[in-house]
Amino acid sequence: MAECGSLLSKITCPQDLRNMDSAQLKHLAKEIRRYLIDSVSETGGHLAPNLGVVELTLALHYVLDSPRDRIVWDVGHQSYTHKIICGRLGDFCTLRQPGGISGFPKMSESPHDVFETGHSSTSIAAALGMAVARDIRGEDGEVVAVIGDGSLTAGLAYEGLNNAGHLGSKLIVILNDNSMSISPNVGAMSGYLSRLRADPTYNRLKEDVNNLIDRLPNLGKSVAGSVRRVKGSLKYLLLPGMIFEELGFTYLGPVDGHDISSTIDALDRARRVPGPVLLHAITVKGKGYAPAERRPDKFHGVGSFDPETGDGKASAGPKAPAYTDVFGQALVDMAERDERVVAITAAMPDGTGTDKMAQRFPKRFFDVGIAEQGAVTFAAGLAARGMRPVVAIYSTFLQRGYDGIVHDVANQELPVLFAIDRAGIVGADGDTHQGAFDIAYLRHVPNMIVAAPSDEAQLVDLMHSALAWNLPVAIRYPRGSGPGVPIEEQPKHIPVGKGVLLREGDHAAILALGHPVDAALQAAAELEKDDHRVAVADARFAKPLDEDLVLDLAKKVPLLVTLEEGSVQGGFGSGVLELLHARLSPEDIPEVSIVGLPDAFIPHGDQDAQRAELGLDRAGILRLLRGLLKESSSYSAD
Repeated sequence: MAECGSLLSKITCPQDLRNMDSAQLKHLAKEIRRYLIDSVSETGGHLAPNLGVVELTLALHYVLDSPRDRIVWDVGHQSYTHKIICGRLGDFCTLRQPGGISGFPKMSESPHDVFETGHSSTSIAAALGMAVARDIRGEDGEVVAVIGDGSLTAGLAYEGLNNAGHLGSKLIVILNDNSMSISPNVGAMSGYLSRLRADPTYNRLKEDVNNLIDRLPNLGKSVAGSVRRVKGSLKYLLLPGMIFEELGFTYLGPVDGHDISSTIDALDRARRVPGPVLLHAITVKGKGYAPAERRPDKFHGVGSFDPETGDGKASAGPKAPAYTDVFGQALVDMAERDERVVAITAAMPDGTGTDKMAQRFPKRFFDVGIAEQGAVTFAAGLAARGMRPVVAIYSTFLQRGYDGIVHDVANQELPVLFAIDRAGIVGADGDTHQGAFDIAYLRHVPNMIVAAPSDEAQLVDLMHSALAWNLPVAIRYPRGSGPGVPIEEQPKHIPVGKGVLLREGDHAAILALGHPVDAALQAAAELEKDDHRVAVADARFAKPLDEDLVLDLAKKVPLLVTLEEGSVQGGFGSGVLELLHARLSPEDIPEVSIVGLPDAFIPHGDQDAQRAELGLDRAGILRLLRGLLKESSSYSAD
């Protein structure tokens, strides 16, 4: 277990920081950084982002009075020091563990967590809402949004800035600028911030320009407009931070976010400025830990590792390749065969496996930054001109591109392939990251094909087959590795909407989609030892359903179980029920049991343990079938 330093062990609440002088705060920052490295090396978590905001967090809590003053952490995976300072040091060893504290702000954990943030770019709009509520209610207190520079690529961040400048409520936005999101930042805003970083004289120059303008002679109303234009022109000519000023913010910075005293001074100044303020803090992702500073992308989110070397702890035994890696290689193979294939990611080339495409075909690879909706519509434009875009986005993040999927892709029947990584249970990242809803939010969209491979080879086959379907296609696959099925050199073509019967049986049938197929086969083999003959079918498609396969199974067995690692509301099993009720008379419909993810936000925990708890592993399926078969035989006996 990680050990606390002498100063850290005395911190029970943020107010304790005010009893420390500058030297003690600097030493406390070193203790926290060491504690974070040692603790996260055991539990896993988001290490590099949190190492980069230690001093910034201490300065915030030194100046502010949390929770009266409210701090909204954008994304939230940079809030570890905040959690430690705000009374959760004793529980920090349970980070992201079943029943432990969350890796993101959680209102149920502490009054200091004022807003739950798992997706990027929400902080400014949310904090503005809190600031306006404060004003309406006649309350006091500061509201602060801490947002990373990578998050500024999302439209939601600009919408928040625009509205804040329009309303004029007192709001402090801390721009935590470390040149990174998960991977290095891209885009025009990234270049703009780079120029600001290179010009630390901004505020002094701003004051000099304002003094110069104030000394201009007052020549009367007839030339007032000209003076204003001169003033604006001088600012644009000399001041590189004008974009924030034009949005209605007072821009302060850049300040060294690792210099606690300077950051405290800047925050004090920000508090005295009326209206919205943007304080630009320069930080280093992974600060103070050499392996993380060298590879901040690798240490953005990590499993357990050796804190001395930074090397990950080896798992026991050989492991099948991760679905993400299989996808990445298949994407390159597709691009080799078809020059129309292009790849798009939203700031996650490593996380989605599209980095392989970036290396092999850099001119056909596009990282749009944290801008999922932009990625979807960009892909629609490419497809409209004959390209075959592959958009690789995690299930939970693709939710942000829903309108583009419906309006820009599906409505025009454009052949965009959505590679939906992290579909289903993701484990330690918890409720904001579980890929629970993609089947339900895609299945009802006209023209959309929704597929899910049951193994690695089938993922490759589906990807290559999608090129021939000439329609919008979504292929969802889980986090982690598959069952280890060998991948053939020549992909097989899979007809649209066709599943496959893997095992015959007449006592019951399991119709499984995606990841649960392997567990269903194992359970059926075990049931055969009890003389229960259970058929197993791999549906492969949530839309269109293989109607012949579904109806044939329904006519042969008294009991049909559907399995999916997605929401049961509006999901794959719902589609099966709809088909049965549409095509069969009520007396011909077998007993149907739908197994999937419940109508709840699933908290963080171990991925395999959560599948077991939800009945989506071999033991759970076996237990369910034995119970249902026993009930069925009891009814038959009656």
